[in-house]
Amino acid sequence: MPEILRGALIVGQSGGPSSAINASAYGVIRTALDSEYITKVYATEYGITGVLNEKLLIMDEEDASELDKFMYTPSSILGSCRYKLPDPDQNDADYRRILEIFKKYDVRYFIYIGGNDSMDTCMKISGFMAKSGYECRVMGVPKTIDNDLCETDHTPGYGSVAKFIATTLMEISRDTAVYKLPVVNIVECMGRDAGWITGAAALANLDSMNCHLIYLPEHTFDMDAFLSDVQISCRKYGSCTVAVSEGVSLKGGEFVKGDNAGAEDGFGHTQLGGVALHLSAMVKNKLELKSRGIELSLLQRCAAHCGSATDAKEAFMAGKAAVEEMLKGTTGKMIGFECDRTSGYKCSIKLVDLDAVANKTKLVPDSWINEAGNGVTSDFTDYLLPLIQGEPDIRRSNGLPDFARLKKVYA
Repeated sequence: MPEILRGALIVGQSGGPSSAINASAYGVIRTALDSEYITKVYATEYGITGVLNEKLLIMDEEDASELDKFMYTPSSILGSCRYKLPDPDQNDADYRRILEIFKKYDVRYFIYIGGNDSMDTCMKISGFMAKSGYECRVMGVPKTIDNDLCETDHTPGYGSVAKFIATTLMEISRDTAVYKLPVVNIVECMGRDAGWITGAAALANLDSMNCHLIYLPEHTFDMDAFLSDVQISCRKYGSCTVAVSEGVSLKGGEFVKGDNAGAEDGFGHTQLGGVALHLSAMVKNKLELKSRGIELSLLQRCAAHCGSATDAKEAFMAGKAAVEEMLKGTTGKMIGFECDRTSGYKCSIKLVDLDAVANKTKLVPDSWINEAGNGVTSDFTDYLLPLIQGEPDIRRSNGLPDFARLKKVYA
């Protein structure tokens, strides 16, 4: 049995925000504060850059009542970043700085909450700490609305964005139905490489047809087939509502439309946008139909008012498990979910090697996309439905959400 390791803990958030990432942070912070072996609990402000810049928030100084609100407070309350650590064999300056900070504050536990790029950060820090001989246990906690992390059934944040997408499509469809003339609404959803978010639009069709066409980036986009699909839907349903991933691409591999083409984030990912407006213009020009392009953009990431209680509960569970596993001696792993849907729904924790997740992308299975490439199968909705259940217990003030506020006491 590994010896008891006493020392401080640092938790950080990285990448895009979500409705559930703070619930994971709360799982970490609350469990760490309650542990007799963790001497101090810090949060790094703005992800790993907060460690590099020695911007550490003392969680021990925060009001417990405000920390409780993390369960339904959206976005990354600790601050985030998209900073890619270099290869330590080529440039170890950042790692030497991280080690310096860890030693200064006696940090023996480091948890990073994020997606596959964040797991790359975890993997590199874990490897460097082991190589340097400094005992510091490192764990990754999954977070991405894109649901594209490998080796886990799903990721915290996905259930809430899926619920928002489905609800929004149901509402847009009803708005469209008030007009006698055909209207084509094209709704752009996030998803560069994987169509998990866009596929959630199929949930809008469980009781009645609200989203007629769904296009994922896993399937090559054909403009002529798209225009034909729209025509057929308008004839059949009177109007047409479309969900499309921002990352859909043509046969040659180029994106259908990217207003920010050429702009990249810190990890080299092209920033996308403009697909809905582009396709809407094509419908107007080619089919002479009234059309509207709707880009949900940031609205879908942090819509806590339409969040999933299951999502928040599992996010907390992942953060809590990360601390508990580290106290047992576990390091260099990511918390993953293993789910059983054969008789009801059960979600349990498993441990995943960081190198099995870092810089890898889980795509929607081909068998879950229909043959025409304009919809998803019942396997997709059966997989997703348990993840959107329940409503978050949001405290309110003056009829509005009472989100968490931090004192931000710096170390």
